[in-house]
Amino acid sequence: MVPARTNIANGKEIRRWCDRCGTLLLGSKCSRCGSEGREFEINSPGDIRPCMGDSIGILEDLFTEAFGTAQPIKGKSVFFNKIPGEDRTDEIVAHGNVIGVLRFDIAADRLKVELRQAGAELFDPVATKNIVRIFGVSGHLKGKGVAGENVSESIGEFDAEEPLILRKGQKVGPGVSMVPSGELKNAEKAVRVRDLNAPSGFPVSPDADRSTFVECNAGHLKALEKTSVNEIKAFIQGRRQPVTVSFSGGKDSLAAYGITARAVKDPELLFTNTGLEFPETLEYVEAFARKNGLVLHVAEAGTAFRDNVDTFGPPAKDFRWCCKVCKLGPISELISKTYPSGTITSEGNRSLESYSRADTGLVTRNPFVPNQINLNPVRDWCAAEIWGYIWMRGLDYNPLYERDFERIGCYLCASCLASEWRNTSRIHPDMYRDWEEYLHRYAERNGLPPEYIDMGFWRWKVLPPKMKQLAEGLDLKMEPKNGSGLSLKLMKGASVCVAGGYSMEAIVTIPRNRDFAYVEDALRTVGDVKYSPEFEIALAKMKTGRARLFGGGQVSVTAEDAKGAERTFEKAVKALLRAELCTQCGICAKACPRKAIRIKGGMKVDPEKCISCGKCETSCMVVHYYDKIMAGRSAPAPQACGTRPQQKSQHPGNKGKCCPRGPRPDGRKGGNRCR
Repeated sequence: MVPARTNIANGKEIRRWCDRCGTLLLGSKCSRCGSEGREFEINSPGDIRPCMGDSIGILEDLFTEAFGTAQPIKGKSVFFNKIPGEDRTDEIVAHGNVIGVLRFDIAADRLKVELRQAGAELFDPVATKNIVRIFGVSGHLKGKGVAGENVSESIGEFDAEEPLILRKGQKVGPGVSMVPSGELKNAEKAVRVRDLNAPSGFPVSPDADRSTFVECNAGHLKALEKTSVNEIKAFIQGRRQPVTVSFSGGKDSLAAYGITARAVKDPELLFTNTGLEFPETLEYVEAFARKNGLVLHVAEAGTAFRDNVDTFGPPAKDFRWCCKVCKLGPISELISKTYPSGTITSEGNRSLESYSRADTGLVTRNPFVPNQINLNPVRDWCAAEIWGYIWMRGLDYNPLYERDFERIGCYLCASCLASEWRNTSRIHPDMYRDWEEYLHRYAERNGLPPEYIDMGFWRWKVLPPKMKQLAEGLDLKMEPKNGSGLSLKLMKGASVCVAGGYSMEAIVTIPRNRDFAYVEDALRTVGDVKYSPEFEIALAKMKTGRARLFGGGQVSVTAEDAKGAERTFEKAVKALLRAELCTQCGICAKACPRKAIRIKGGMKVDPEKCISCGKCETSCMVVHYYDKIMAGRSAPAPQACGTRPQQKSQHPGNKGKCCPRGPRPDGRKGGNRCR
C-alpha cells in the first residue's frame, strides 16, 4: 500500500481525508468504508500528528475565548502539523482542511489561535463574538487593512491583534483586529484581512475519535509494520549479535520496539538516565519493561550535567555538549561492557524529525560506538503513523504525551519548545524553578538582561534570523560580556596513554559564530572526517594521529609518539578556530590548488575535490590565534574582512600595507599584511 504523502513544488504536502468517516487517511484508501478520500494540502515537511489529551481542551478553550464557542471541533478528529515559527507553531487540521494555526507567542507568554479561510467558514454560523462586518471596499483585499469608516458592525469586545471573522456581503474570511473593538470606528486601519471568499461548502465531518482513526487506517498501518518487520528479519539473518532497542521513553522508540518485538523474541531495552529525565519517564520505562517481561539495561549519567554546566554554560540547540556528556558517554560504556561482541540496536530515528536525519537509511553506524549497528525501522513514518501504530497494537505510552507535549526528552533540554517549558512549570514547578534560577544567575554573571532567559534566547549560542529579529525589535543586547575572548585550558599535554601511544586533551573556549558542522569542513582539509550532527562530535584521522572535537570545546588526540600528538593537536585546534572564527575573506579558496573551497556563511569544503593537503591553512589569518591561546594570552575574535583580496585594486601598494582584517599575528596594531 502506497502512502498518500506527496511533495509538491510550492512547499506543500498532499494528504487525504475521509469525509464519510471524518478522519485523516494515511494510505490510498479508507480501510473502514473503502473511500479514496478527498485531497487537501498542508505545509511541508508534513509531520502531521493527532491532537490528543490536554491539547484537545486547550484548543477548545482558545476557540471559545476567541469566538464564544468550540462547537465546530468538539468530538471531531483534529490533527496538528508543525510548521516554522519562533516557537510552537502548528497548523490545525479538521474536517479535511487547515482551519487555523496554533501559535505560542513568546512575548505574551501564551498560546494563541489564528483562523484560516476554512476555519472562518466553519465558525461563522455559530460564533458569538469577534465578528466584524465591512462594506464599501472592493478589489483584492487579502493582506490589506480596512479603515474604521468601512466597518458597519462589530460583535463582541476584543483587543488589538486578536483573531476575527470578517463578513462582507455573502463573503466570509479570517482577519485580525488592528485596534481594540472600542476604537474601531475612528481607526485609520481597523482590521487586517487575511482572506475573504464566498463559502466553498466543503463537507462537515461526522464525530470521530482515535479508534475511528485506527480503524480507517488499519490496512496501511499493517502494511507499514510488515515492511519494517521484514527489513529487520532480513538484516539480522545469519548474524550472531544480540538485538536490542534504544528505548528513550518516547513515542518513536516505542514504535521501534513494537516492530522489533515482532521480528525478534524479547529484545533487550537500552535506556540512558541522563539525570535530567521527567519522573514520569523513569517510572514509565521501568513499568514497561516489567509488564512485558523485558531485560532493561540502564546507563546512568549521574551528576554529569551539574558537574559540567558551570564550565560550558547552558546547553543550546547549536551547542549540545550535554548530549555527549549525559548520553553518548554513558551508553557507549554500557554497550562496551554489556555487549563486548557488539549489538544490533533498533532505534526510533525518523527523517521528518530534523534536517540532519532527512537521509536516514535502514542501517546506520555511529562512529563513536564502534561495536553497535543501528537499525531505523520507522525512519520514513510520520508522527500520525507512529501514533496510529501504537494505538493499533495497544502499546502503553508515556503519559506525558497526554499533557500537551509534542516531544519528550530531558526536562530542561534547550531543544524543547518554550510552550512545553511552560507545561513543565505547571506539572513540575520545583524542577522548573530550579533551572530557571540557575539560568537567571548565569545571565546576571554574564551581563545579560532577564529577557535573555525569560524569552528563551539562551536556547541558542548563535541566534537564528527569527530570534535575532525579535531581539533587535526589543532592543536587547544578547552577547555575554565575556563571550568574545578565546582561551585554552590544557588538561593533559603530550603524555603516555594507558591504551598505548601518546595523547593530549584540552578545553577550548571560543565564540560560537556558526554551526559546529563547519568544523567538519575545516578538519577535512587536514584528514579524513566522520561527523555526528546530533552529538556535535567530529573524528579526524590524520597522518600524524587521530583527533576528536566536541561541540562543548573538548579536544582529544592520540598518536604513536609525543611529536605526533602535538602536531595532531595543533591541526585539530586550528581547524576549530578556522571553522568558528572564519572572516569569510576568501583567501583560502584562492589558495586551494584544487578549487575545493567555497565561502558560504563560512568555509565549506568539497570532499570530492579536497585531498587534505592543508595548504589552505597557511593562508588563513585566523590560525595565528593558535599561538596566542597556547601561550595563555587572551585574544579578541577577529572581525570580518572589510576589503576583499580577490580585487587587487582595493589594495594599492601591497608592500608594507595592511588590510582591516583584525589584529596582526605579532600583536602589534594594524591588520594582517596583504597576501
